[in-house]
Amino acid sequence: MPESRYDCIVIGSGPGGYVAAIRAAQLGMKTAVVEKEKVGGRCLNEACIPAKALLRVADAMKEVTGAEESFGISVGEVDFDFAGAAKHRDAVVKTLTGGVSMLFEKNKIDVIEGLGSVTDDANVKVGGSFDGTEIEAGTVILACGSLARPVAGLRFGGRIVDTAAMWLTSEQPERLAVIGAGASGTEVASAFGRLGTEVVLLEALDQILPLEDKEIARACAREIAKQKVKIVTGANVESVDAGEESVTIEVGGETHEVDLLCIAAGRGADLEGLGLEEAGIEVDERGLIEVDGAMRTSREGVYAIGDIVPGPALAHKASDEGVIAAEDAAGIETHPIEYAYVPRVTFCAPQVASFGLTEAQAREAGHDVVVGKVPMGAVGAPTVYGDRTGMVKIVGDRKYGEIVGGHIVSPKAADLIEELVIARELEGGYPELAHSIHPHPAFAETVLEAARATDGWLIHG
Repeated sequence: MPESRYDCIVIGSGPGGYVAAIRAAQLGMKTAVVEKEKVGGRCLNEACIPAKALLRVADAMKEVTGAEESFGISVGEVDFDFAGAAKHRDAVVKTLTGGVSMLFEKNKIDVIEGLGSVTDDANVKVGGSFDGTEIEAGTVILACGSLARPVAGLRFGGRIVDTAAMWLTSEQPERLAVIGAGASGTEVASAFGRLGTEVVLLEALDQILPLEDKEIARACAREIAKQKVKIVTGANVESVDAGEESVTIEVGGETHEVDLLCIAAGRGADLEGLGLEEAGIEVDERGLIEVDGAMRTSREGVYAIGDIVPGPALAHKASDEGVIAAEDAAGIETHPIEYAYVPRVTFCAPQVASFGLTEAQAREAGHDVVVGKVPMGAVGAPTVYGDRTGMVKIVGDRKYGEIVGGHIVSPKAADLIEELVIARELEGGYPELAHSIHPHPAFAETVLEAARATDGWLIHG
């Protein structure tokens, strides 16, 4: 049974919630986590981690099938078993969620099963396995994540699924349509296309990955189109007919018949049952909880983090917000997040990573824009490793040599972007980065060369 009082109660155990709980415990707070489903939240159980596990399978498939042409390694006929891929996915989820449970035990954090809600006096009530008695809380941190939202009057069920159901499927579809070519939809298309599914990727706007720099998105789209993926931009879905055996979609005068339709066009904060109105916690017109830079809500003693507050819906953003909330509750001075500069990554092939402003946004904001860009093939490592796909693009402000945006499309974009993030965080600009010494041969040399290009003295180009 849970205790009758905790210094900190976190509702939700995803990447924001479990990090907040651990940080609170580290700071000496008696801490509990309320979780209504599975430890690790949707990210570890349904979204981020299952997705990346299957995307890694698709990467491995490409490495194996291309081994003879690229490296002279003959492997014979390649036989792919989706059940084996699903086994890998499930093992990864089990390992990582088990790791979170272990961290809770290590930090003496109680896990309370049930639906948590905030009371009018800023305590917590839990329904489910607990009897509903109110638990006194010195601090409450809300970390409830988000839910998929259907579009165009459609409903999830049968052959119309959200991304979570797509990543957790036990059977690989032969034909798949994806509505929404943001990060989630593009990842689904790239994974299943490379694993052999015929995919049509539908995006209402004029480019896939609409939040990304146009040049980067175009480079990514060229590669995605080689992966059994038909990309349709400016897609106006006119009708959807979901039958027992297939789904028929009318788009721009064309008919697409598929086995599954995956909707990846939006999510909304999971606020149902939290008791926000009773607790006097304000929500904005978008359905997100209003918070200040320390993640404090309008109700004293209650914090909110992750997908239920403004800012990008990213796991690592939620984790950092969890640290801020716990530290503020412990009386430690914190600093608000600059959300425009939180790195974001799409784990398709090639990966797309970025932070800050696109070139167009920087010009609109009045910066004296200077751009440096370098193809991955300009340095040695991508050629050595057999994948020269993509580029690094730096958007700078000429006056102070400031990095105002970084954009990468490449096999290692998720790792390479952090060098630019750290350079800016430590108040370095592209001139300083251009004079830093990088190991050779390494993919990171493309970042060095892009900084030199921005500074006006590209060597390898």
